[in-house]
Amino acid sequence: MRPDTDDYLSLFLNDVPLMDVRAPVEFNKGAFPSARNVPLLDDIQRAKVGTRYKEQGQDAAIELGWQLATKKVRAQRLEDWSAFTHDNPEGYLYCFRGGLRSRTTQKMLREAGVDYPLVIGGYKAMRTCLLEQLERLTEKLSFIVIAGSTGSGKTDLLRHRRRAVCLESLANHRGSAFGRNLAPQPSQISFENALSIALLKLEQLGEGPIFVEDESHLIGRCALPTNFLHKLKASPTVLVDEPPGRRAQRIVRDYVTDRLPEYVEYFGEEARPRMIEDLRGNLGRIKRRLGGLRYRELDEQLEAAGTVFCSDGTADGIVPVVEVLLSGYYDGMYGYQLEQQQGKRLFRGDWRQVADWLAEQEGSESKR
Repeated sequence: MRPDTDDYLSLFLNDVPLMDVRAPVEFNKGAFPSARNVPLLDDIQRAKVGTRYKEQGQDAAIELGWQLATKKVRAQRLEDWSAFTHDNPEGYLYCFRGGLRSRTTQKMLREAGVDYPLVIGGYKAMRTCLLEQLERLTEKLSFIVIAGSTGSGKTDLLRHRRRAVCLESLANHRGSAFGRNLAPQPSQISFENALSIALLKLEQLGEGPIFVEDESHLIGRCALPTNFLHKLKASPTVLVDEPPGRRAQRIVRDYVTDRLPEYVEYFGEEARPRMIEDLRGNLGRIKRRLGGLRYRELDEQLEAAGTVFCSDGTADGIVPVVEVLLSGYYDGMYGYQLEQQQGKRLFRGDWRQVADWLAEQEGSESKR
């Protein structure tokens, strides 16, 4: 049998499969990218056992736990755990502290003929490790911030770089009022865990700056850790300077044309109407900042453009709406955000020029 482990960094750096036996409510509050929730107790059972523990102590709580674990429940748990261990023979299991729930799961598996190791210290120890690493890496690593107005293609630039972390991907949000994806964002804790792991992996590449997109404090509902945000604001920048028309076309491509297959997967034949409905809803989120008259005009234009899009799939009519949003809302807002940057400007150019410059930087780093 493989031994239990407390080598947390190895688990994260190697994306080792992790079986999280905590209750779903705990998992949803915070988890790790390589973890899957296969709970010992569901949320209701966990609440009952927790109440019994507070009122009568551990022994009474354990007794209640076994009472709740009927023959049918135990059979289902073993089936789920066994399936995970079969699919992930190199994985580990854990609960919150690596205590009773982990060892109970391990014991039940062993009695069923499956030896499976656990993570010593459980979720709490791993989370503590990642928080410590995030602080260390924030101080140690150097960053180059890719800045530029909305629609400049900053995220596309990062996708082509080896030494880059895409914060919007980790947050599953595009970082604007129109940036929500159909799949939900991770919790704040899960976002921080994923960020720490991403930086740990980048550290393995050796010395050299990490490219990261300029972001505000919030990416949707996910907040950048304070020290990390301060580090980025003080880091040198590269400015992507694209004309408004090109930016508007890129936004329509990214937010409408390229996203349509995702909407089709979720909504089938209603994909196009649902997309326009969502776009108009997002526009309503910034109604107050646009002003009532401008909002109504843009909403009417978007509705008309949406009618064409729904009939023949042509999204060109949305471009003028985006151009007004850029000039009347986003560019001014981003101009203020850019002023908050304190680091040295290393380079400025259009998307292609910046892409070439970034490639040169990585090329020179690899030759050192």
